[in-house]
Amino acid sequence: MWNSSDGLDAGAVAARFTGGRVTGQRRLSGVLAEVALDDGRVVMVKRGDQDGAVRAEAAGLRWLADARAVRVPVVYGQDERRLVTDRVPDGPPTAEAAVRFGRELAALHAAGAPAFGAAPPGGPQDAWIGLAPMRNVPGPDWPRWYAEHRVLPYLRRAVDLGTVRATEAPVVERVCERLPELAGPAEPPARLHGDLWNGNVVWGADGHAWVIDPAAHGGHRESDLAMLHLFGCPHLERVLEGYQDAAPLAAGWRERIALHQLFPLLVHAVLFGRGYAEQALTAARTTASG
Repeated sequence: MWNSSDGLDAGAVAARFTGGRVTGQRRLSGVLAEVALDDGRVVMVKRGDQDGAVRAEAAGLRWLADARAVRVPVVYGQDERRLVTDRVPDGPPTAEAAVRFGRELAALHAAGAPAFGAAPPGGPQDAWIGLAPMRNVPGPDWPRWYAEHRVLPYLRRAVDLGTVRATEAPVVERVCERLPELAGPAEPPARLHGDLWNGNVVWGADGHAWVIDPAAHGGHRESDLAMLHLFGCPHLERVLEGYQDAAPLAAGWRERIALHQLFPLLVHAVLFGRGYAEQALTAARTTASG
């Protein structure tokens, strides 16, 4: 058992937001715990140490759930630092589940957003992607918004940290200048998960893929798919098959994957160093030469 001195106080927080009686609990990490309740439910209690992180995640989960598309854990409640959600019983990733996930992801994106950069209702403008700050500032068109509010802020931070050399920055800056011609056909703002790497996809025991830990906002639907490509995803081609059946992507979308990966790669360069900076520079060169 833990007490509030660890900043999590999982059992008490779970009881407060679910109304259930705690029968067991297990720490999974320094910021995450699993709590069993007397009615058979098992919930997750997560601590967010950055200002606004819990509020952003809770609002994102609720906004994604409102689309009634991809499966999302129920949010029972949150305070300033802790979030309580359902636990997703996991199962094996299957080709059938992957096709279904692709269709559901297409439906999520089609639910739309008020603008590129729009925060989920009730979510803060100053949000987070992992441990990196992420501002949700609305913009009228995707190329300009993506350059100004996703790529360039992280490029500048990476240069300040020395992760990207000042002499290398123009490679990315030139891509940003050319974004109107590189971005492909204009599309309406999609309702994005926003941090859709494989670790945030849980293959459920119910035969569906569930999504967790969003950095949700209005964006370009190809960005979520590019994230799935970046770190790999089981049965990825089957996911894409299901997606294309439901909502075909614009011609040339595969050639734009590197463009959409610039943002997460620069975030990782800021957080984790030079290796990701080199990947970001390669993505920029690939985009510019495409």
